[in-house]
Amino acid sequence: MIGGLFIYNHKGEVLISRVYRDDIGRNAVDAFRVNVIHARQQVRSPVTNIARTSFFHIKRSNVWLAAASKQNLNAAMVFEFLIKMVTIMQSYFGKISEDNVKNNFVLIYELLDEILDFGYPQNTDMGVLKTLITQAGIKSQTKEETSQITSQVTGQIGWRREGIKYRRNELFLDVLESVNLLMSPQGQVLSAHVASRIVMKSYLSGMPECKFGINDKVVMESKGRNTTDELTKAAGKTSIAIDDCQFHQCVKLSKFETEHSISFIPPDGEFELMRYRTTKDISLPFRVIPLVREIGRQKMEVKVVVKSNFKPSLLSQKVEVRIPTPLNTSGVQVICMKGKAKYKASENAIVWKIKRMGGMKECQLSAEIELLSTGEGKKWTRPPISMNFEVPFAPSGFKVRYLKVFEPKLNYSDHDVIKWVRYIGKSGLYETRC
Repeated sequence: MIGGLFIYNHKGEVLISRVYRDDIGRNAVDAFRVNVIHARQQVRSPVTNIARTSFFHIKRSNVWLAAASKQNLNAAMVFEFLIKMVTIMQSYFGKISEDNVKNNFVLIYELLDEILDFGYPQNTDMGVLKTLITQAGIKSQTKEETSQITSQVTGQIGWRREGIKYRRNELFLDVLESVNLLMSPQGQVLSAHVASRIVMKSYLSGMPECKFGINDKVVMESKGRNTTDELTKAAGKTSIAIDDCQFHQCVKLSKFETEHSISFIPPDGEFELMRYRTTKDISLPFRVIPLVREIGRQKMEVKVVVKSNFKPSLLSQKVEVRIPTPLNTSGVQVICMKGKAKYKASENAIVWKIKRMGGMKECQLSAEIELLSTGEGKKWTRPPISMNFEVPFAPSGFKVRYLKVFEPKLNYSDHDVIKWVRYIGKSGLYETRC
């Protein structure tokens, strides 16, 4: 597993160093500083192999975090751990900076003792760590705190402590969907899928149990045909087919398999409840229609039409269309009726930005591209047109059917809890070939 973990400043000085395996020596620390931090050319790859040692590194502001190993590791898992470690440090002392790392180095070493054992990631749950290690980085010594730690480690609910109280009980639910698309110039969908996250913020007193209902096909079919028909009429779309999903450790998987309901005792604060992926019946928010016409070898005309395919009452934001241009472009004249378009020579692309765009609307851009004559007879490969956007609905058709809270010990019911549900659809890799 991980042989050593190092934190450097922008000068390459080691701020934190913890070696877990004998095959990682002091020379590995210097090798990373020389070959990555002080490299003459910018190192773009997050994985660097130096003298049979692999370095997995991420950078936050002016601080580098690097994990070193001589074994063949799962790179995705190492980066997941490094990002989780950054999140943990941010929750303890805020922004990741050189000064904050120096001021809290004792706390960081304590955290490393808890989250890494002989190079193997252990407990990275925020709720448990905050109980084990106090804000000042000193272990709890009182009898009450010791018994609380024991119940947190050995008990079934390690992600939430007892005795939490709020004046107002609130629950925030964000459905964050990322649409990925590859479309042909004729409008045929070559590949499309939605990768989604459900993020929840819980400000609830006591030890409440939440029940969460979704319009998944398996769930809906188990409820019966009548329920499906009623919801279809109400929501305007049938149930969705979820290809795969992952849950937070607080979700009771046995209840999901038997009753097809997502039941859980939520951690306090913000956490990721669920991840899921869908590939069928995706409502594509935008359609890009490209038309490229080459006039001889020194001129090219490009016409791009963007159509929004959602309800007129909804409004999309941060719409950006990136139209690639040939490498031998000498000048571009752009005309667009809505938004602002600009040719960026450094990126070899025309960037068209629209602040807001309503549903069932159409926007058009025309551009004349002047080309320099080159001796090479290579034809331009025409990279795809990419698009970025944000829409206030779930393109997969995901719907929250119900969200209930039960707390038998304290005097508040489901009706006393203020609930907020928000749907946000964003572009992932949203491309149209031209």
